[in-house]
Amino acid sequence: MAVPHLTTALTGPLLELESRILAAQPQIEHWFRSQWNAHAVPFYGSVDLRNSGFKLAPVDMNLFPGGFNNLNPDFTPLAVQAAQSAVEKVCPEARSLLLIPENHTRNTFYLQNVATLVHIFEQAGLKVRLGTLNPEITAPTELVAANGALVTVEPIVRHGNRLTLADGFNPCVVLLNNDLSSGLPELLKGLEQHLLPPLHAGWAVRRKTNHFAAYDRVADEFARLISIDPWLINPYFAHCTGLDFHARQGEDTLAETVETMLAKIAAKYREYGIDQEPFVIVKADAGTYGMGVMTVKHPDDVRGLNRKARNKMAVVKEGLEVSEVIVQEGVYTFESIEDAVAEPVVYMMDRFVIGGFYRVHTGRGVDENLNAPGMQFLPLSFETACLPDRNATPDCPPNRFYAYGVIARLALLAAALELEATDPERD
Repeated sequence: MAVPHLTTALTGPLLELESRILAAQPQIEHWFRSQWNAHAVPFYGSVDLRNSGFKLAPVDMNLFPGGFNNLNPDFTPLAVQAAQSAVEKVCPEARSLLLIPENHTRNTFYLQNVATLVHIFEQAGLKVRLGTLNPEITAPTELVAANGALVTVEPIVRHGNRLTLADGFNPCVVLLNNDLSSGLPELLKGLEQHLLPPLHAGWAVRRKTNHFAAYDRVADEFARLISIDPWLINPYFAHCTGLDFHARQGEDTLAETVETMLAKIAAKYREYGIDQEPFVIVKADAGTYGMGVMTVKHPDDVRGLNRKARNKMAVVKEGLEVSEVIVQEGVYTFESIEDAVAEPVVYMMDRFVIGGFYRVHTGRGVDENLNAPGMQFLPLSFETACLPDRNATPDCPPNRFYAYGVIARLALLAAALELEATDPERD
């Protein structure tokens, strides 16, 4: 199955890095094959990338992607093939699948994502039903997605070590599209069915610092493979604990961590002659939906936060309080679409890239988090050719996205290592 390559709005620099990636394409693909022989690939995932023109790096990895509705529908066959491959790995005889979505049933765009996932797996030859963890739903309930699609969610019934529905629907595979931010439900523990992704992939267990520690290993090995400085594809990061934003506890420690990180980035900028102001992103070490995130350019920016800023940083999804953060090197995004700042998001299922979109925000700057209210999504359109052209310029559309796909798959490999390291059943 070919790795698809998408068009991008950018036609700028990054040429040296992309040239190295293109030149090493056979070695890179062989290396990936050997990695997937050694490590179990996550079922699916999405990666937020930032392209600064001098650096191309992942800044977040989601193991429960919720934007399948934003992908180009013309290329659903790619997702269907990848879904077949992913399901066959865990249950070759699979006929049915129970999909467990998030509880926020009022988000009609999220419901559109659920409807898209149902369509993909039905096209892959599976009977798909939706089971909910929401205790407020006690009978089959029909919901309407943003595009008018109807989805029916039903309360889950547990029989022994299997999840079923009230009418006896007994699936081979249980697929989570719920990131378990609020904890690990007893209902999902000790199942004999295949539960994908595993429970320890949820934010109740997962930490961004664990992911980027694994990504350090992956980026270093990949950088040796193609003879580049790993910093070009890897954001620095540090871990800061013992925080209480409401009580202003840990401010000085956080400020010192920020100061050290800014100095480290500044040294790299001087090495490469980059005339930009270093910045870091401080974000909750667990969680998603762009909550608990701030851009910081000076250590004093995290001292004496006003009440609004403290409230923003103190609590994330499901009302969880933030006591740990990742202080991550900020990567500028110099991509734009019609004067709106944009960043590519790449979607994968099994080990295959299946599409992506630009997250676009007219109200945010090149150094800010774009995953915020007011964002829009523009599907990345595919080139006719699905393979990079090694005789063309590195910045032509299929070649640029080949680089995006490579970096996204590096993050997917890091997620595989991360899940191995945090697996409670691992010897």
